[in-house]
Amino acid sequence: MIEYKNAKFTISAPNIASLATDEGFEVAFAGRSNAGKSSALNTLTEQKSLARTSKTPGRTQLINIFELDEQRRLVDLPGYGYAKVPLAVKQKWQKSLGEYLQKRESLAGLVVLMDIRHPLKELDQDLIFWAVDSELPVLILLTKADKLKQSARNKVLQEVRQASINFEGDVEVELFSSLKGTGLPALKRKLNGWFSEPLLNPETEVE
Repeated sequence: MIEYKNAKFTISAPNIASLATDEGFEVAFAGRSNAGKSSALNTLTEQKSLARTSKTPGRTQLINIFELDEQRRLVDLPGYGYAKVPLAVKQKWQKSLGEYLQKRESLAGLVVLMDIRHPLKELDQDLIFWAVDSELPVLILLTKADKLKQSARNKVLQEVRQASINFEGDVEVELFSSLKGTGLPALKRKLNGWFSEPLLNPETEVE
């Protein structure tokens, strides 16, 4: 059984060359700068400040690694899209994001977080299409689900699930709320599966 509450921070790195050995299993969390990645990681690990949270989008500018055990890690990737930072800084950390996704062989699954009120933006879709092309499984989390009434959030959930068929890959969609704990059991089930699968390293790189 994987104890997510035992997660501990190990390193922040500007690129994959600065990360630890590329072995074992990693599950990466990615999303727009205001999607709630850090809050989701803190909820998953039952730690209030494991990942840094801020009301200002774009605080995660490095690849942050959290170790679960000797073979399993959670990864908080730089947010993409809107962020009030200089363009040069934004380009630098988005380059490190792309490098990690294309070259990190221990990557076993990708969690893409989207604000339920603004799902499937262009950059979200680009990221998911890349993952599908690389035969990487994806879990879409529609975050901040508590911001909508039940009927509205269920409507968005069904719409995104229907739209996800167009990706033609292993893509699942779940509601999530860090505040209410909605979707946490589904997230843990998916991660447990990814962390238990035989690790298959990609033989080809994405251009």
